[in-house]
Amino acid sequence: MGLIRAAVGAVGSTLHDQWKDFIRCEDLGQDILMKKVTTSNGIISKDSAIIVAPGQIAVIYDSGKILDATAEDGTYTFDASSSPTFFAGQFGPVFKEMWNRFVYNGKPAKEQAVFYLNAKEIMDNKFGTPAPIPFQDWSHPIPNQMTNSITPLSVNVKCFGKYTFKIADPSLFMSQVAGTADEFRKDSLVEQMRSEVIGAFQNVCNALGNSQNKVPVLELPSNTGKIKQLMDEQVFDQPIRNRGLNIVGFVVESVTLDDESQSKIDNYELSSNSFMQKGTLTGAYANAVQDAAKNANGAANGFMGIGMMNMASGGMVGGAVTGPQNLEGATTTLDPYAQNVQPQQVAVAQAPAGEATAFCPQCGKPVGATNFCGNCGAKLGE
Repeated sequence: MGLIRAAVGAVGSTLHDQWKDFIRCEDLGQDILMKKVTTSNGIISKDSAIIVAPGQIAVIYDSGKILDATAEDGTYTFDASSSPTFFAGQFGPVFKEMWNRFVYNGKPAKEQAVFYLNAKEIMDNKFGTPAPIPFQDWSHPIPNQMTNSITPLSVNVKCFGKYTFKIADPSLFMSQVAGTADEFRKDSLVEQMRSEVIGAFQNVCNALGNSQNKVPVLELPSNTGKIKQLMDEQVFDQPIRNRGLNIVGFVVESVTLDDESQSKIDNYELSSNSFMQKGTLTGAYANAVQDAAKNANGAANGFMGIGMMNMASGGMVGGAVTGPQNLEGATTTLDPYAQNVQPQQVAVAQAPAGEATAFCPQCGKPVGATNFCGNCGAKLGE
């Protein structure tokens, strides 16, 4: 018994009238994975016509045995006197090996039917992590001064996306999942698959966050190809394959951090920005000190402004200035990573003992009780 391919155009010819039965299956869509079609008495007569549409696999079943199968669309004649001849289609020569493995337990004798399996890619299957999963984020490295190395920031993420799958091994799918049910729908399987997809994805995340791949946590959606590659190479979806199914497409649509992980990243970035800001403030403070030393209108006014700047900054940069006891040789020390910096006094040159502590309005140098500045020659007292 088996299938014999009918001549082209036979459906519309007089041969149509010679067929005892005419067996076909409407499009299975995206929801039906397998459907049983038979005659009113459960017997397929010799010379009956069996039509296989694109995207379908036809399996000829007879009293607990698989007689023949095809994944190639077309019109076939059921020949009860011949041996199985047409194991063909997109699965090629592996069909015979597949169906030799198929064993069905317990149906009444002499029951014949055609089981149509959905060969299309089953789309739009959603998944999401019900609880956050751990991820090692190398985009926020933590230095270890003891070992002179860096370690990734440990975060927890929630991921949402979609996947697609196909029936890759029809015999395994029937023997492990669908059996000889009149109809097997995706809804009967997809919940279990979703849990297994999440498990496979968690294994992929562990691989993506290792020291070899170092994929940043927020770049997971753009690494779809890498995710599928790792899933195939490491066979993380083995439980799904054991049912004769294969994951074809896998897309991560969104990644969100839990509150604790978001707080970790916020603090990490805040600390980094704080170091940069301290460096900028101390640099500005140093420039102000040097400008005050050159202030022609009086160093006292210049340093008064510096004191106000230091108070406005909360004393963060007060300790950035050190220097000898003269204005022209004032020096600065910049340390953006300094902690608990204490304000230091800026020494202003004093007038010689016994002389008035007046300053030249032109150069800012201390002058005694004279009418002219000894440094720049400016006339005093006007």
